[in-house]
Amino acid sequence: MTALREVLGETLLGFDHIGLAVRDIDHDISMWESLGLTLSHRETNVEQGVDEAMVSVPGGSFIQLLAPLAQDTTIGRFLAKNGEGVQQMAFLVTDITVAMDKVTAAGMRLIYEQPRVGTGGSRINFIHPSDMGGLLVELVEPVA
Repeated sequence: MTALREVLGETLLGFDHIGLAVRDIDHDISMWESLGLTLSHRETNVEQGVDEAMVSVPGGSFIQLLAPLAQDTTIGRFLAKNGEGVQQMAFLVTDITVAMDKVTAAGMRLIYEQPRVGTGGSRINFIHPSDMGGLLVELVEPVA
């Protein structure tokens, strides 16, 4: 397997978040807040089929809580198959289009042909889990 840093080169900025599939987002927000972390953003992303929340972790990264809007969504199917837990890991990139080109040039597959809208208007795509040792890896270009 080719190293992510080698594939993305200078477009890789660092770690952004770990995404957790949850059934009750309000419960999980409260749990993380009780541990001293802070809710920094919450939204409903209809295109992705999720209610999502970003909980700030000291150092600039996040825990993303993902609750399905319906059972036939990606997160709904994930929960039915795997239960609650880690669904994906995300890395910041300078330019999602350049990052996508680098990933495909390295022979890896992307989930979407074109970038999608992610949290807070970011642009995102995912590297197929079978090309990343079974882990779904999200690439995130933050909003300028």
